[in-house]
Amino acid sequence: MCMLDKRLQVLVDHERYERLAKRAKERGTSIGMLVREAIDSCYPDVEPRRKLAAKRILAAEPMPLPDIKEFKRELDAIRGNRH
Repeated sequence: MCMLDKRLQVLVDHERYERLAKRAKERGTSIGMLVREAIDSCYPDVEPRRKLAAKRILAAEPMPLPDIKEFKRELDAIRGNRH
């Protein structure tokens, strides 16, 4: 588990607080844990996914590429820029 070392103060209305308190009690956890889970759910850390994607790209088998002129013709055809 990570070290909790930053304090965040957020004001909420009575209704929201009661919803959080009820859910925390049902789950046997704290309101703070619910807020941390909500943050992680709404704002996930994308860096691990980027690192994994980069590793997969770098580990991929090399693939043959056409001649650059042929490749350009293929791209132009796909884009509808036939010359």
